[in-house]
Amino acid sequence: MDMTKKLLFLTTLMFVACSSPGPGKFGDLLKDSPSIAGKESYLKSPFVTAGDRVYLVGHQDGSFPEIGWHIQGEMGGLWDHPIKLLDGFDIVLKMGDESFSLNRAQVFTNYPMANRHSYLLDQAGISAERWQFAPDGEEGILIQLVLTNEEDRKKEIQVDFTGHADLRPTWLGERTEMIDGQDSITFDEATDTWIAKDVDNPWFVTFGADLESDSHNESESTYEGKGISGMISYSLEIPPKESRTITFAIAGSYLSREAALETYRSIQANSLAMLEDKKKRYKKLAAQSRLTIPDTVLQQTFEWLKYNCDWLVRTVPEIGSGITAGIPDYPWWFGVDSEYALKGYMTIGQTEAVYNTIALLDSLSEATNGNGRIVHEVSTNGAVFNPGNINETPQFASLIWEVYQWNGDKAFLERYFPTVKKGMEWLMAEKDIDGNGFPDGFGMMEIHGLDSEMIDVAAYTQRAFADASKMAEELGDIEQAGVYREKAAQLKKAINAEFWSEEFNSYADFIGTDQQALHLIEDAIVRADTLDKPWAVTELEATKKAVIANPSSTPRPFVLHHNWVVNTPMEMGIADSDKALKALETAESFVNPFGVFVTGIDRDESAGSDDGSFKGSKIFSYTGAVMTLPTGVQAVAENNYGRPDKALNYLQRMARTFSYALPGSMYEVSPDYGMIVQAWNIYSFAIPIVQQFFGVQPRAAEKKVVITPQMPQAWPNASLENVVVADNAVSVYYEATTNGYKVRVKQEQPGWEILLRLRDESDRKASMNIISKKVAVSRDGFYELATTESELEAQVSFDP
Repeated sequence: MDMTKKLLFLTTLMFVACSSPGPGKFGDLLKDSPSIAGKESYLKSPFVTAGDRVYLVGHQDGSFPEIGWHIQGEMGGLWDHPIKLLDGFDIVLKMGDESFSLNRAQVFTNYPMANRHSYLLDQAGISAERWQFAPDGEEGILIQLVLTNEEDRKKEIQVDFTGHADLRPTWLGERTEMIDGQDSITFDEATDTWIAKDVDNPWFVTFGADLESDSHNESESTYEGKGISGMISYSLEIPPKESRTITFAIAGSYLSREAALETYRSIQANSLAMLEDKKKRYKKLAAQSRLTIPDTVLQQTFEWLKYNCDWLVRTVPEIGSGITAGIPDYPWWFGVDSEYALKGYMTIGQTEAVYNTIALLDSLSEATNGNGRIVHEVSTNGAVFNPGNINETPQFASLIWEVYQWNGDKAFLERYFPTVKKGMEWLMAEKDIDGNGFPDGFGMMEIHGLDSEMIDVAAYTQRAFADASKMAEELGDIEQAGVYREKAAQLKKAINAEFWSEEFNSYADFIGTDQQALHLIEDAIVRADTLDKPWAVTELEATKKAVIANPSSTPRPFVLHHNWVVNTPMEMGIADSDKALKALETAESFVNPFGVFVTGIDRDESAGSDDGSFKGSKIFSYTGAVMTLPTGVQAVAENNYGRPDKALNYLQRMARTFSYALPGSMYEVSPDYGMIVQAWNIYSFAIPIVQQFFGVQPRAAEKKVVITPQMPQAWPNASLENVVVADNAVSVYYEATTNGYKVRVKQEQPGWEILLRLRDESDRKASMNIISKKVAVSRDGFYELATTESELEAQVSFDP
């Protein structure tokens, strides 16, 4: 489509959406909702429309190709975990001898709770919109087709809807005796729907429309697998310049035929009410932790990440509910992905997902391991693929403490502290082979052979002991608190002494034997050479020679891969300041315009432009990848050492990938590879923005919220409203002035203490004056201003 025609088409779509589209149209309900139109160049890439029970994955052009690698070619379509319902569906319009398949949309538009594919069929004189959304709590989805007659004569159109049933189990189904059988399909005259069933299992899917059908036809599925297809035909007459709608419903069940039919009836009868309910709920999500800043791109990114978070909630009542890692290939539950993401979820008030996910991980880990070890990856049928990498157990401990800061619920702490206690005992007893406090085993970097003493495992373990000491003290176990606190102090000292490399101005990737290192170096040289990174080959060869020339009989630190995890001591705030600043500067060498490389030796020597897709391998791999999590960790790290402008730079790099391929979302691998929506993205934005730039540090158990703003210079005016802390909510308003700044904090529940802590910025060679009716107290390099009233305001001035 040429640019002139495309602009005319978009204008027409806006007119149709904003004019009176008639009763029952999804577009009418959503006309005032946020939306983002996608790029023409990415129409042949995935989209998702999600509910907590089902989600639909296809291409933005409206087609449903066989996509995904976890179950080869099966990760698209309509899923009702732990089973799949459909490989997809086709809609064909017939007018006389001509037919038009709705699988080449000219425009894809994403909404927080729905999406729209727009078609202009010039030859037919018809424009079409296909809308879809998944109602909350329902095992079904609704698709609405809006056909508009663009000409001055009436149109008689036959609409053929073909559902491609594929009732098959999710990943690892065989471990839970979910064996895929052949599907069969029958037409049910009473409901005017097709009903497909797996012949060996009580798995069902049914589909039809809100109009009476004319005919139906069964056919073999064109997709791989054991599916079956069924077509239903409907007739529409459209007067000149008018529109008509037809709403299709698809419902399923992995329990019974009756359940599928009941869901079908319910969603078909209540489609508009369900869409209205979902719209209201999403409006509430947007209002929580509402950000207003001069950077409209970053502001929009943050808003939509809240919606993305909701898309990833997956509920299987027989097992539990929790956030999943990513769509389309990781639509199940993970330990570490959740441990990062849920910290972000708390800052945006999506607490139900947090509590449900923690309960799910705890119960699955207890059933699988029974020793406090936290599982890594669990399919939605309950099958555990990996009982847990080493970092996941300490990160669970820190997650529990962080959530407690937000909710102040001692019962919550009492419930999960036994798991934390067992986990830390397991970590030291079974995984710290040499007794030096550094557990051995895989952390975040799943590189073959990289399983000795890893820097991220060490950093997260140190933080876990520090957090566990606070938990123990809170629960009155003073002796245990002291043991944990001493262990944390020892590990902090050891990490800074034993993992630091003055030669590289970086923390080491790992501590290991020369034999381990030499084997890893050989593999890394092959990798770097294959990726044409001569600088890395040269560096690795030099390291190899140094190891051989200066052998060690005991394990020692090695900098080989420059993996992003070398920045975790700064993320956790345990790096000595002088080392931290050197390491942060070193880290700047391993970025591109979108963020931080997962493995530093994969970096590009030239930053390049901020345009162009990621050239990933045909077999899914993270080789050469830049990802949002490492970039977010770097932003957190920069803020921990008083460098908000540097932190903002990393956020802006990530924000370049927002809506890059899927409008309203951010890919896992930047800018357009891997998962189209990813849970831990919220960690990478919410922690730097909410807890560091605006400085919101809750202490809910004390009914206190500490505010320590650290704003980047590019944000002279900024606000963050309705940050939920237990049963309270706070808002922070910031305004730069000629010689300082103003800060105003409001809370909904007077009686809580707002403690405004303002850094004495000695690097400006100035003293700080606070102008307020309240008394400011100088303490430990901070000025503190407190109130239990509904509002606190301070003006901070720097003396010339």
